[in-house]
Amino acid sequence: MTTTTIKYPWFKREDIDAFFALFQNNLANFVIIVVTLLGMGFPPSLVFGKVIPGAAVAVIFGNIYYAFMANRLAKKENRTDVTALSYGVSTPVMFIFLFGVLVPANALTNDPELAWKIALAAAFISGFIEVLASFTGRWVQRNIPRAAMLGALAGVALTFIAGEMLFTSFEMPVVGLVVLAVILIGIVGKVALPFRIPASLFAMIIGTSLAFGLGYVDTAAINEGFSHLGFYPILPSLDLIEGFQYLFGALIALFAVILPITIYNAVETMNNVEAMKAEGDDYDVRECQAVDGVGTMLGAVFGGMFPTTVYIASVGSKKMAAGRGYSLLNAIVFLITASFGIIAALSAIIPVAVVAPILVFVGISMVSSAFSTNLEKYYPAVAIAMLPYFANYLMTRFNNPVPETIAELSPGIVPLGEGAMFTAIILGAITVFIIDHEFHRAAIFSFVGAILSFIGLMHAPNMAFGAAMDYALGYALVGVLFSLYYLVGIKSKETVHQESKAA
Repeated sequence: MTTTTIKYPWFKREDIDAFFALFQNNLANFVIIVVTLLGMGFPPSLVFGKVIPGAAVAVIFGNIYYAFMANRLAKKENRTDVTALSYGVSTPVMFIFLFGVLVPANALTNDPELAWKIALAAAFISGFIEVLASFTGRWVQRNIPRAAMLGALAGVALTFIAGEMLFTSFEMPVVGLVVLAVILIGIVGKVALPFRIPASLFAMIIGTSLAFGLGYVDTAAINEGFSHLGFYPILPSLDLIEGFQYLFGALIALFAVILPITIYNAVETMNNVEAMKAEGDDYDVRECQAVDGVGTMLGAVFGGMFPTTVYIASVGSKKMAAGRGYSLLNAIVFLITASFGIIAALSAIIPVAVVAPILVFVGISMVSSAFSTNLEKYYPAVAIAMLPYFANYLMTRFNNPVPETIAELSPGIVPLGEGAMFTAIILGAITVFIIDHEFHRAAIFSFVGAILSFIGLMHAPNMAFGAAMDYALGYALVGVLFSLYYLVGIKSKETVHQESKAA
């Protein structure tokens, strides 16, 4: 008897759509980084010569490694339909590092370059903590219900990805609607487009052409972008060492930011790996968390100050039937764009409204997957796990400029949105265990919710003992309630057993 050995392709046609989805996702983050740093007064030489190349190193490393993992899984399971995990700079964590780490460091030192070095040290520490956290990854994955994890991700997908990107698409109505239609026809409807051009590439060509033709794009921005073209060698440095001196000194309080956001990042990776498992590609969550941590540390050594993660877009790539080629191509393209300053030029030429509809598809894929990969009885758990991110979206988008608006809607929005990932998982898990009448496990998650609230990882703006006492008390009482139900259930079973013996 002979065993047929499959040939897992390096690249296939379906990788093209997935590449554009992943590349523009990372590109959008890089553009935000560039615009924010330049707006803060950081010199272009530092931004384009150190920060962007360093962040690119992390992206390159992770994409190559996840392509390797895909190849290993394909050989192990003798399949050709394995999809590599999508990987890049974590968007929520990126904002935290920009405004929660870099801004305070810059305010204290009044020296952008020194502030950057401090952020490098913070990123390195964050990566190291995630590597340590990876040792618990598989245990956590076994003990948190899938409906809770995927429901939390669906909340992110619905609000910050599908919703936000649909809003962005409609900022240029003609462009956004046409590009969205092309994406839906080619990827959702699976209809062949002219000349069999991949849907995302065709959409970007049509969208960019319309944007220029209708005057949505100012050509002056293109000239500004091209002014930053040049050669930026990707070289390691010891700049983060000086940052450690401040991080463990005057800025020791930053650990109150670094620790919870690193835990968040590890949970985000775990959830996204679980989502891919639900789609048929079972990766080792511990290895993925370790890879994200190592990638973050490696990026810091080269000048990048942003933690990385497995992307929620992985499921979208799976829906596109991508393999490993899109991941490898992403690594190659980012090597080139970071080395020659092409990121600035691309961000000026291609409007966000053109690439946004691709992310709309990624978002709706994640939401549909959260339901389709769970039994119908768990749909309420998925739904309730999505809601904290709705609050988080309102909080982050409106709380700073118009806090009175949020307060008028409901004073519960902000605390529900704080620590949304943890709240979503806790509420989702409790709901799953109620559905299954496993009240002892519901009680355990309630008490965990009480602890997380007490230390400020949920329902509080900062970590501190007694940070959210009302919520801690509420979860504790709910835990007691579930414990009573569990004990009553045990007593009922014992009574039934004794009656059956007596009979």
